[in-house]
Amino acid sequence: MHVVEEALAEAVENADRLADDASRHLVAAGGKRLRPFLTLLTGELGDGTRPELLDAAVVVELTHLASLYHDDVMDSAPLRRGAPSVHTLWGNTVAILVGDLLFARASARVAALGPDAVVRQSATFERLCLGQLHETTGPGADEDPVEHYLQVLADKTASLLATSARFGAIYGGCDAEVVEVVGAYGEKLGVAFQLADDVLDLASSGAESGKTPGTDLREKVPTMPVLLLRQRVARGLAQPGDAELLALLDGDLTSDAALADAVDRLRAHDVLAETRVLAARWAREAAAELDPLPEGPVKEALSRFATALADRAA
Repeated sequence: MHVVEEALAEAVENADRLADDASRHLVAAGGKRLRPFLTLLTGELGDGTRPELLDAAVVVELTHLASLYHDDVMDSAPLRRGAPSVHTLWGNTVAILVGDLLFARASARVAALGPDAVVRQSATFERLCLGQLHETTGPGADEDPVEHYLQVLADKTASLLATSARFGAIYGGCDAEVVEVVGAYGEKLGVAFQLADDVLDLASSGAESGKTPGTDLREKVPTMPVLLLRQRVARGLAQPGDAELLALLDGDLTSDAALADAVDRLRAHDVLAETRVLAARWAREAAAELDPLPEGPVKEALSRFATALADRAA
């Protein structure tokens, strides 16, 4: 991971001063580096010393970083990883263009891995875009909003985690069955990860999450607790106060007092507990996908991570 960190710093270098400063901003802010770690870890199911694994690890993190530049513009998020988001410092246009620049750097790096990697990266990029598009447009009249949201999570978050895991197995020299096993794990892990984030957006402090609690509520970004609340009201299963809470969420949350009220009321509502249960279920299902893998430290680490995600939501 130290080598990956050095390679990331090198990959975002630019001769242009503005592009260099803006490209380095999120790399310098740190982050979990979950995607490259997953690539390196699943590579240990085969030959973890292969140099292609480092390139693949850099590719998935560059892709993730690029998507964050775009997401923060679309969500008007003021903070990312505890630091001011790029668009608040340099404006929306610069943030979008630097995101594009990082996607270009990821594309150049993945090309060195061969045509199969390019095809897989392209398919992942397509899913990232579709996930963001479907989140923005919302469900159709004949779509179930909860199922629609789970598909958004699968595309926006799980697709890149699955590709990260698959890249590790592929460039570690594993057979096709192992590649599919870790890919299925990544798909379910990504949904669990985002559901846990939905919980943390309400239940954690800003210091823990790196962003203001309730940011998604203020920006009207759909999250599972709100969707579950809407579902109850629509099905006539509302509890006393649910319709009033929904009206608050649909109203003006620009003031800190209104946002804090909405967050406090959702924290106390059992839709948050229901979201925790969903996150834990997806995490358990992710761990179950690992059953065909041989026993050993890699399988144990992957399984423990899924368990940690469930604990994070709790």
